[in-house]
Amino acid sequence: MLHLLGVNLPDRKIVLVALTYFYGIGPQTARKVCSQLSIHKECKMNELSETKVNQLSSILSNMTLENDLKRKISANVHHLREIGTYVGKRHAMGMPVHGQHTLNNSKTAKKLNRRWLRKYSTSSRLAPVFGILQSPLSNKQD
Repeated sequence: MLHLLGVNLPDRKIVLVALTYFYGIGPQTARKVCSQLSIHKECKMNELSETKVNQLSSILSNMTLENDLKRKISANVHHLREIGTYVGKRHAMGMPVHGQHTLNNSKTAKKLNRRWLRKYSTSSRLAPVFGILQSPLSNKQD
């Protein structure tokens, strides 16, 4: 296995497929990287020379991948939630963001979110009626 930038790439995989093991690289980006390095479509990872591996690592190090990309995406979502946009509110509620219909396709998400919100309710009068757990902070012992 080739260990490149914190990701283990299997030797027997085709380079196009192995590059998609990186978070942030899909099939189209993998094709662009392979065309930049003039790697043919059927080349496998164990067939790459040292110079190709070095060139590949230099190209990938200039891209935003893995944890940096995850951090950037979560910061963008947090910013949207913080300023109170419609998209940020939909993220906070766990609902579809890009205008999908919610009648059929997001019933499971709505059900789970409703259950999670009720689970941590601080209201003591709702707990016996619905059989839900109270917040750990509301169970203070004297």
